[in-house]
Amino acid sequence: MNANPTFGPATGIGSLPGGDAREAVKAATGTFDDFPFLPELPARGPGADMIGRTAGMLVEMYARVEPSGWRLGDRPGRDTKRARSWLGEDLDALEEFTQGYEGQVKVQAVGPWTLAAALELRNGELALSDLGACRDLAGSLAEGIRLHLDELRRRIPGAQLVLQLDEPSLMAVLRGQVRTASGYRTHRIPDRQIAEATLREVIGVHGDGPVVVHSCAPDVPFAFLRRAGADAVSFDFSLLTERDDDAIGEAVEGGTRLFAGVVPGTDGPLSDPAGSVSGVRTLWRRLGLHPGLLAEAVTVTPSCGLAGASPRYAWEALAHCVQAARSLADNPE
Repeated sequence: MNANPTFGPATGIGSLPGGDAREAVKAATGTFDDFPFLPELPARGPGADMIGRTAGMLVEMYARVEPSGWRLGDRPGRDTKRARSWLGEDLDALEEFTQGYEGQVKVQAVGPWTLAAALELRNGELALSDLGACRDLAGSLAEGIRLHLDELRRRIPGAQLVLQLDEPSLMAVLRGQVRTASGYRTHRIPDRQIAEATLREVIGVHGDGPVVVHSCAPDVPFAFLRRAGADAVSFDFSLLTERDDDAIGEAVEGGTRLFAGVVPGTDGPLSDPAGSVSGVRTLWRRLGLHPGLLAEAVTVTPSCGLAGASPRYAWEALAHCVQAARSLADNPE
């Protein structure tokens, strides 16, 4: 865990609608002038999706699309090549729009447990079914992310890279809720210490750089993520309950940044910016935290990726995050 890293006031989660890399990167860099992110465009097809993109980053492990989903195989095929090609296209666009930029840039990859719950082994069962396969996958992922970060440093020398690991399936894994291929059983729950150590290994690949773990599922395990070394936790604010209060209070007091997903990820009316963060202010009062801490402790984001939104709404939602963050900083009470 980094020693109290600072983060920008607002950013995006990752996915955006459409298939035009330059348009997406232009929106992500133009809207968040102090905390842009590298967009993902899953509408382009398999390999541009969250799982496919990260599978394309793996080192000495390859995945291809089967009717049941992504499956690990022996050699790089068409799907791996396509995933790498699209990522290269996105990096070209990011490099173009960040010429001379000095500041934070956020990049995303799927975390080890969500990846293990999504990739199939050759026998059709998930990698999650085999602890050795989980370990190999985490090692390959860590090395792939390290190479990805190295390339980004070459392309954007002034950037302070922030790594986001997407772990939407983490709680399902930790609770034994991921179903086997037959659908009749669920996979065994991994030992909690092994689960934590595996995530820590992948987080550790960023060295002294800040790492955010994102989950838009309910019951985000704040304490678990902090122990694994996350500097920040990104979550869907609307899914919080008062049961989460103690864990959030401890996280804030321990210096963990909250990426509060307060702007809906799909089309709908947007409230005024102050209204979007009113729940954050209410939470702060309930926890008895000092209002002056708000801007230091919270980054405003959409609730999840925006791939399911219309382009017009997605760009409005990103701009709305910036305005809501400004409202939080100007009027913390």
